[in-house]
Amino acid sequence: QVQLVESGGGLVQPGGSLRLSCAASGSIFSIDVMGWYRQAPGKQRELVAHITSGGSTNYADSVKGRFTISRDNAKNTVYLQMNSLKPEDTAVYYCNADRVVVTGTLGRYKYWGQGTQVTVSS
Repeated sequence: QVQLVESGGGLVQPGGSLRLSCAASGSIFSIDVMGWYRQAPGKQRELVAHITSGGSTNYADSVKGRFTISRDNAKNTVYLQMNSLKPEDTAVYYCNADRVVVTGTLGRYKYWGQGTQVTVSS
């Protein structure tokens, strides 16, 4: 019913920048929260940042001041601008859409993207 497609990952040197995008498509009536999580090898998946439909944001302490999340509600798309990247930012980054109202249903659902690899290395 709903698909999330991420793009923008890749290999970057320490101190560099990347911009991730995630577009949601399908029978979407509304999306309350969109966000990014990441999972490094051997570690649990963790929240990077999320943003509500009203524009309120929340960031992990480790990325505050370096990453910026934004969204285009009309396009059901969320972005993550990542600056001053560090090797410890290396992970698979997953897009998340939470409290999604699917057209024709009464429930609210959560969806995940397939993940995009970000590698920070010299």
